[in-house]
Amino acid sequence: MRAKDAARLSAIRLILAAIKQREVDERVELDDAAVVGVIEKMIKQRRESITQFEKGGRTDLADAEKAELQVLSAYLPAQMSDAEIAQAVDAAIAQSGATGAKDMGKVMGALKAKYSGQMDFAKAGAVIKGVLGA
Repeated sequence: MRAKDAARLSAIRLILAAIKQREVDERVELDDAAVVGVIEKMIKQRRESITQFEKGGRTDLADAEKAELQVLSAYLPAQMSDAEIAQAVDAAIAQSGATGAKDMGKVMGALKAKYSGQMDFAKAGAVIKGVLGA
C-alpha cells in the first residue's frame, strides 16, 4: 500500500479473497497445501485469460493479466526446471510401473502427490507423453 503499487495490491487482495471464499465455502481453515492449490488455480485462470485476450486482440487486458500472473507466481514455491521435471517423471514411471499411454493417470497422480506446487504439470504431461509414447 505504501509503495503505491496498485497492480500488486489488487492481485494480493484477489488472493486473499479467493482463500477466504474457499474457507467460507468449505467451512475449514486452509493449510499451506490448500492455499498453494488456490494460487495455482488462479494462475491457470490467468494463463487461459491471457491466451483468450491475445486471440481477441485485447493486448491491454492481456497485459493486466500478465501483471497479475507475475504477482501470483511470486507466492508459489520455486518451480522445478525442465531437467528436474524429466527426472521426476522418470522416477514416477519407474515407481508406478507405467508401460503405456493408459498408465499416464497413475504417473500424473504420483507426481501431483509428491510435487504439488513445485511443478508445471502441463510440462510434465508433455514429458510423460513423450516417454510413454502417448
